[in-house]
Amino acid sequence: MMKAELISCLGTDLTVVNAARVSFDKESEWEVNHSVRKELSAKDAALICYLAKHDHFTPFTHCMITLRETVPIFVARQRFKHTIGFTYNEVSRRYVDDTPEFYLPDLWRFKADNVKQGSHYTGLTSQEVNGKLRDKEEANGLIMSPEEIYDDCLKTYKQLLSIGVCAEQARMVLPQSMYTSYYVTGSLSAFARAYKLRIDKHAQREIQELAEKWNAIIKDLYPVSWEALTDGK
Repeated sequence: MMKAELISCLGTDLTVVNAARVSFDKESEWEVNHSVRKELSAKDAALICYLAKHDHFTPFTHCMITLRETVPIFVARQRFKHTIGFTYNEVSRRYVDDTPEFYLPDLWRFKADNVKQGSHYTGLTSQEVNGKLRDKEEANGLIMSPEEIYDDCLKTYKQLLSIGVCAEQARMVLPQSMYTSYYVTGSLSAFARAYKLRIDKHAQREIQELAEKWNAIIKDLYPVSWEALTDGK
């Protein structure tokens, strides 16, 4: 399961509007009513749509979002490829030696024949696909199931620690399916760019699931800007 938790955010849709209008030394007109959240006018919303449509991304960079994401290492490594507009701080197993958890998919997908990388879903039920995986394991003479491999890795990791091996070396035996956790801070424009790439049907399904988490959080924080930036995807 991919997890994303909102830690903090900065700015609103109105921030985007005023960041754009400052070019003319203007601000959106709105009633000053203590700390009550101000609603955008139709003119403000139209400006946001114009900015997004014509790739005026800088006004959207003044809104910032910090999430804590918890995903398997192989998903995190794809996530960290998004560097422009993002900063990351990850849990380090040089310092942490608690019991790790591992990701095990409900569904094992077949390799796609028409692409160099990736997978596809044939329409079989999860049970049928997993059954075929077990048959393939037996046919190829695989020694252990993924669950058994995880169990052995965890036992070896704990044994290494118990005899005094340092955590920064003991972690070498842990698989890419191990969950990791990190803080990620990025601008609204950076999240939108990453989202459009990772929600695409050609992206790996696991990172599509993470992108769905971004959408669930951010669409409520910046409803007009997010829809304009992501084309309502």
